Parts: sequence; structure tokens; C-alpha cells
Amino acid sequence: MKLPRIGVFDSGVGGLTVLKALAGQIPAHYFYFGDTARLPYGTKSVETVARYAIGAARFLEGQSVDLLVIACNTATALALPQIKEAAASPVVGVVEPGAAMAAEVSKQRAAIVIATDATVSSHAYRNALQHHGLEAYEKACPLFVPLVEEGWIDHPVTEQVARIYLGEAIAQAPKEADVLLLACTHYPLLAPVLRRVVPPQMKIVDSAESTASVVREMMHDDHAVSSRPRTSVRAEGPAVSPTEHRSFRFYVTDSVDKFKRLAARFLGRQVDHVEHVDLGG
Repeated sequence: MKLPRIGVFDSGVGGLTVLKALAGQIPAHYFYFGDTARLPYGTKSVETVARYAIGAARFLEGQSVDLLVIACNTATALALPQIKEAAASPVVGVVEPGAAMAAEVSKQRAAIVIATDATVSSHAYRNALQHHGLEAYEKACPLFVPLVEEGWIDHPVTEQVARIYLGEAIAQAPKEADVLLLACTHYPLLAPVLRRVVPPQMKIVDSAESTASVVREMMHDDHAVSSRPRTSVRAEGPAVSPTEHRSFRFYVTDSVDKFKRLAARFLGRQVDHVEHVDLGG
């Protein structure tokens, strides 16, 4: 059976945590697109985010992908219905898988969601958690992303910032929340710090791992995803960084060298071959 071809889209490098989780669970050919020229998406309108995300989805469909994973929390929160409507391939976002996993592991039926300002403002996770019968308190943690990209993953400053953010969140949560939902793709890199900060009984749910689990189940249950005819043009040339059951291609719209540097941090291995693409306005 042919390996599935999975496209992963993010506004930058954060979605690499989703790619890493996917590759850890699913043998496939992976195509990662980071819209690094136009980040951050959180400062842009719903219409603009939808337009950018749809353009990225169409680019990835041009690589003959069987499935699209929207690894960007902002794009998932603001524009998932528009992306699904525009895409010919099945589309999976990161919000619902994370909320569903939180609902599965929570006993107190209450969760704290930490995310960027844009994701918190959308209330996408709060709404998804409420749909699953959980109360949710959302906390924006805007300093986490630059700290991760600076490489201060286990730095004392990062731990102090985490203690401030999580202390405020725990104090303001509606009741004794027993789940911390990481609703930004940068945050899994901070999991060891966060584990030290939150109460020992609190479970940490990573939306990247949750999304990978959903995609794995889709691949197992729906043979149509991996066997349906492909109508778009297959990418030419050898796949980048092949292993026995996985291969990877990386595309960015700007800052190839910066992407390579950060990608090594997010994936835990060097990324040598990154292609620059220009999707226009």
C-alpha cells in the first residue's frame, strides 16, 4: 500500500511540533508549508487569515497530498470552515482534537487553556471544551513564543514567566481545573517547565499530539484517504530526509536560514533542504 501524503500548514515554525508528533505516529510522506513572510497571523483579520490559509492549502494540494493538517492555531480558530470549503482534500485542525483529549482525561470537567492572544480572543478552545461539557479558563501567554524562539526553553526566566502566567490562571479558573491544554504549537517545547509549575495532579494535554492521534485514526479507519485517486501534479525530485517509512519536504515564504535554525530546535534534528516559495499577496 502506498504511504499517504500529508500536508502540514502553519504560519511559521510552531507547526513543526505537529509535524514531529505526526511523524512519530504515522508513516507518510510529509509536506510542510510555513508562511514565514506573513506571520504573525494573530494581528490580521479573519478574511486575511482565511485568504492566506486557503492559498497555502492549495499549494499543498498541488503536491498531491491526501490530507491537510492545519497546524496553525490561529488559522484553525478563525478560518477552518473556509479552508474546508475551499480544499478538495480532507482537512484536520488542531482545536477539536485538543479539546476532545482534554475532555477524555479530565475528571473535574474543567480546564485551563494557555494560548496566544489571538487564539484566546477567538474563544475557539473555550467553545470546543464547552461542547464537550468542560468549563474552561483561557489565559494568553504572549511571552512564551519569543522565549521558545530565542532558545530559552529551560531558562530560569522562562520558568519565572510560567509561574506568573500559570499562577494567575490557576487563581482565576472557575473551579479546580485538572487539565492544562497547550493551545499553541510552540508550547510543547515548554512542557518540562510547565510540568514543574503546575500542580502534580494536573494533566498536560498537547494539541499537537492529540491532532496526530486523530489523523492516525483517520488513516486507520478511512482507506479512502490513502487510496483515493490524485488529480493534482505530483512534486518532482527525490524526497528530502527519507527514512524507511517517512519523507519530508519543507517550504517557506521567507527567511530560509532562520527557518532551518529554528526547525532544528523544534524537530530535534538538522533540516538542510528548505525551499523558498512565493504565493504572492
